[in-house]
Amino acid sequence: MNGNALRTGLVVLVAAIAVGLYASVFTVGQMQQALVLQLGRVRAVLNQTGEDRPGLYFKVPFVENVIIFDKRVLDLDLPVQALLTADRQNLEVDAFARYRIVDPLRFYQSVGNIGLANQRLASFTNSALRNVLARSTRDAIVKTDRMRLMNEIQEDVNRQSKSLGVEIVDLRMTRVDLPAQNSSAVYERMKTERKREAADVRANGEQIAQTIRARADRDVTVILAEANQKSEQLRGQGDADRNRILAEAFSKDPDFFSFYRSMQAYETGLKGSDTRLVISPNSDFFRYFGDPQGRAGQAGSAPRGTGEPGASTGSTAGASR
Repeated sequence: MNGNALRTGLVVLVAAIAVGLYASVFTVGQMQQALVLQLGRVRAVLNQTGEDRPGLYFKVPFVENVIIFDKRVLDLDLPVQALLTADRQNLEVDAFARYRIVDPLRFYQSVGNIGLANQRLASFTNSALRNVLARSTRDAIVKTDRMRLMNEIQEDVNRQSKSLGVEIVDLRMTRVDLPAQNSSAVYERMKTERKREAADVRANGEQIAQTIRARADRDVTVILAEANQKSEQLRGQGDADRNRILAEAFSKDPDFFSFYRSMQAYETGLKGSDTRLVISPNSDFFRYFGDPQGRAGQAGSAPRGTGEPGASTGSTAGASR
């Protein structure tokens, strides 16, 4: 009986020691920092700086308790809010912030948890956005001065967040846009402006095209006129050279020139298989038919009926080829 009681007492003692050891030991991770509270009073801050390393720590069980905070960079996504700029333009701004807890004691004393800290930081950020952007124009916010404005907003939020024991690592405006009710009007105005610019470009292009066509037509007329003038000059020069050459040939051998011209006349006048001429056989046209020297039909030639070549009876003759 005494042995059973002894074994039970040992088991209870071992269990109590195990529970005590479990309650007196805690760990702080690499990405964590901790506050050790003793009856509500802060006794130690662990892993805040390089002096306190992460690892295994001991505490007084049931007297001290440990609160763990994240040491990593935390996210804060802000809802879209409408702002009025210095040039009286309504804008919808969507922003986000990244922060980390740098003073866990102050963080615990001011907000105590991440949810409440996010609410306070969102309030600080919205206030800074309104104050800074209200002094700027739309073009400065959207295009020309956006980076400087974001840095100014981040500095303003950092000044306020020091009371919470946090530091703003980064703050950015992800989207800056006009409200939906204004976007359609802006788009219509932009379309009207682009159509007007397109009409101006087309009108200028048509004017330039007409100028080019008129210049081209004028150049064509001038070129044709110059070409015709040059061709007429060349043609006249060629005719003059031909007449000079023919005149020189006629002066050297008038009989041959007369014979050659008659042969050309025969070739031209007797074309075709059914050519018919009604003409006197004694005409100069046929003078080379009866006499190679071309004396037939000339004054002083043999009279008709003498039997010389080229003579024939009758007042008229029909020649056919």
